Amino acid sequence: MNEKRNRRIILASTSPRRQELIASLRIPFEIMPSEADEDTPHGWSPERIVESLALRKAEAVLRKLTDDPGDGIIVGSDTIVVVDDLVLGKPEDHADAARMLSMLQGRAHLVYTGVACVDQESGRTKVAHRVTTVKMKSLSDDAIAAYVKSGEPADKAGSYAIQGLGATIVEGIEGDYFNVVGLPLSLLSDMLSEMGMDVLTDS
Repeated sequence: MNEKRNRRIILASTSPRRQELIASLRIPFEIMPSEADEDTPHGWSPERIVESLALRKAEAVLRKLTDDPGDGIIVGSDTIVVVDDLVLGKPEDHADAARMLSMLQGRAHLVYTGVACVDQESGRTKVAHRVTTVKMKSLSDDAIAAYVKSGEPADKAGSYAIQGLGATIVEGIEGDYFNVVGLPLSLLSDMLSEMGMDVLTDS
């Protein structure tokens, strides 16, 4: 019997989108919010931001599991949108969401997602990131206002959700679609495999 089949993923996130993506891997998983501080110093590169925050989230959950020895792999992830070298996180309010969408409309931007895997038992870590180019349609002020009013931008990096109503304002992408949703599954599966959990044979 393959002992790796008993391993689990611990997702350090409360994001419904990431939970749905993890579930699609058909590997046992559980959710544990990291509650980690997501502030980063000014001047950090996008790569450093997403990789550092992904690892910070995973390590925060690892600390919570000090008294719960197990054979799990903790997965942390963080996503940002970058345009004109400006980093766009989640909007503060409707006005901020409209501001971000006005910056993105009619042009291409980059979506960075960092992924961190931490072995619960050994503490071994792997961290990586992926980048996807997204081209957004040209939008009128009324269209932006209507999308913001829908409420969908509220907790999304860059103020849109490509897997939701936001799909109607995206013209196309170059790269990993799931990276834009918030968790690049191809990258994650490679990282899990390197840590002894094969998504295809262990599911």
